[in-house]
Amino acid sequence: MAVYALVDCNNFYVSCERVFNPALEGKPVIVMSNNDGCAVARSAEAKAIGVDMAAPAFKLRHLVESHGLVMLSSNYALYGDMSERVMSVLATFSPGAEVYSIDECFLDLDGLPVDDLTAWSQQIRATVRRWTGIPVSVGIGSTKTLAKLANRLAKKSKKANGALDLTRDVRWVEAALKQTPVGDVWGIGRQYAAHCGVNGIRTAYDLTLQSDGWIKKTMGAVGLRTVMELRGTTVHTLDTAPSDKQTTCCSRSFGEAVADYGQVRDAVVTFASRAAEKIRGQGLVAGALQVFAYTDRFRPDQPQFSLNAMIRLSPPTSSTPHIIGAALKGLESSWRDGYGYKKAGVIMLDLVRPEDIPRDLFSPPPDAGVKPKALMTAVDGINRRLGKGSVGYGLAPKDAPWQMRCDSRTPSYTTSWDELPLVKA
Repeated sequence: MAVYALVDCNNFYVSCERVFNPALEGKPVIVMSNNDGCAVARSAEAKAIGVDMAAPAFKLRHLVESHGLVMLSSNYALYGDMSERVMSVLATFSPGAEVYSIDECFLDLDGLPVDDLTAWSQQIRATVRRWTGIPVSVGIGSTKTLAKLANRLAKKSKKANGALDLTRDVRWVEAALKQTPVGDVWGIGRQYAAHCGVNGIRTAYDLTLQSDGWIKKTMGAVGLRTVMELRGTTVHTLDTAPSDKQTTCCSRSFGEAVADYGQVRDAVVTFASRAAEKIRGQGLVAGALQVFAYTDRFRPDQPQFSLNAMIRLSPPTSSTPHIIGAALKGLESSWRDGYGYKKAGVIMLDLVRPEDIPRDLFSPPPDAGVKPKALMTAVDGINRRLGKGSVGYGLAPKDAPWQMRCDSRTPSYTTSWDELPLVKA
């Protein structure tokens, strides 16, 4: 029988902040989205005082005074580095590991010489906490969907103490399914959950009792695969070699609306540079790009406009100057004066590996891009060594009005030499 574990970091962003600031323990803490817009991570204490996920930050300011709520700007450099540390620890527990998201990892336990998976799970929790400072929960099941369901219950149950093994007793699976609202099942979206509610299906257990024909007709083949996993049939195996991305986007909401063409152009140059760096890091080239900008859709009292342009890149490239040139060409062709733009971005499309580029009679010879490749390698190397944005094309001022608002961001403790924590003896 296949056995999977899902290891999930508890309140990951908040936990990362607490590693370097223990004074936050026991306090209500939230981490806000880009531009300090809304809550994207909450501590248990913040949830207890009624802070909802995605609650707008301006509606939470009063809780700072009344309940001591701590509101932090997001620090993705810190979270990404801490995630890598957690995943490297988890990889020591099983040869089969799938990093599912920044704070979740599936482990394949099939064939592992472990007698007591509950004790083994507690060992994982203790090791990750000791080596990284991050608390995690572990759920174990005969399928990935059941492991995900077990993890959810492990977090909620004091008796489980952060670890639940549903393979230990077959009766536990049925009990777990009956305790789980159908809307909380991995893969069941809001629309399907509402449809199930209309048909009297309240729990995951209710869903497993429906006929395959009804499920396929109502939820499609994807829904049927989810239900098969809830019944204990393995459908989703470990994905240890994720396929290449088809698109990559670099965009940002501005700190304030920008009507000046030069300011929006600087933002697009920055986004295009970052997008080019991303696809080079993945070993890919782009066959097209899309540049966009739009006004604030939540301000209907202001003039509304959305610009959008797509540019083909022939031959496909990951060269920053070529991508910036194409993005600016698209921006200039679709630009309109008189609007206050609130967000802009660049999307890289038709991503492929260089060796997979379809060639024709007019394609340049394979060694035609040697010099640009060497230049981009040098630029990426400098930025890795000295910090992001150390060298680039047309560097924009850090106080530009479109730059991201992050007044409460903590230092990059683990990724910047200048921001290392200080120890006083």
